[in-house]
Amino acid sequence: MKLFTKITTTAVVASFAAGSAFADGHAQKWDMPMAYAATNFHSEHGVVFADKVREHTGGAIDITIHAGGSLFGGGDIKRAIQTGQVPIGERFMSAHANEAPLLGWDNIPFIATTYEDNAKLWAAAKDAVNAQLADQNLVALYTCPWPGQGFYFNKEVKTSADTQGIKFRSYNSATATFAEELGMIPVQIEAAELSQALATGVASAFISSGSTGYDRKVWEHLSHYYKVNAWLPRNYVMVNTQAWEALDAEVQAGIQKAADETAASCAAKSAELSNFYFDELAKNGMSVEDAGAEFLAELEAIGAKMTEEWLETTGDAGQAILDAYNAN
Repeated sequence: MKLFTKITTTAVVASFAAGSAFADGHAQKWDMPMAYAATNFHSEHGVVFADKVREHTGGAIDITIHAGGSLFGGGDIKRAIQTGQVPIGERFMSAHANEAPLLGWDNIPFIATTYEDNAKLWAAAKDAVNAQLADQNLVALYTCPWPGQGFYFNKEVKTSADTQGIKFRSYNSATATFAEELGMIPVQIEAAELSQALATGVASAFISSGSTGYDRKVWEHLSHYYKVNAWLPRNYVMVNTQAWEALDAEVQAGIQKAADETAASCAAKSAELSNFYFDELAKNGMSVEDAGAEFLAELEAIGAKMTEEWLETTGDAGQAILDAYNAN
């Protein structure tokens, strides 16, 4: 049974089909919402992608980027694409693991902690993930990894004894589970709202990459960053199935070529910036260090439990992903 019924209303189909043939020579204009700040490398690569789409489709598709949740908030982007409010957009893949657990493949803790291993894990998961997205009226064009995830706190943390009762910003089910296992209180907060949440005390800790800390200048509110590299989550650019199917094969090929080139460039930029972010956090007064052995051991034990729970919810499909990954 499909998880999402495809939208086939007259208005949606007409809006996508109107530009499919480009008989009048005009470009089909697509608005593309993105959740992160315009200066974030993911959003910058959204601009790269839009430029490449214009190039490789001969101007047939003209994409306008709306970064920072300015068109739709991060939590609304996927639904907006599914229902045809916009034809395309980008979102954090595992943010949807609560509705489709398989989409949390990139948040299995301590399984793939390098860019190379993350790429292997994506190769193992790609077919199953794409099938899941097809059931939700979506076509994935490309994905791009964040740097490895670590913990931000406003004090020194040596073990879970130091984390009890802390309000912890979560962005998906995996981060909420980590918070609860460490005795913290998870609070769902979108990236665009993070600075305000930290400033007002809604949250005083979170797990993310150095990128988020740099983008949001979290040194204004927090004091410590602990490198953990628990996972390298991915954003993905997705398109509404009707919008995609309304295009002719040549235009589809041009968009996919743009997507493939952008994916490679974005992954390389992520790896290039990883240590830069740590340096910038430190320059601005934060303590940046590896998590201590005792704290890391606690996190790895939690990670093993979370992996078991993920496999329980995803069944044979999840096990097949890990088996394929471990076979490489």
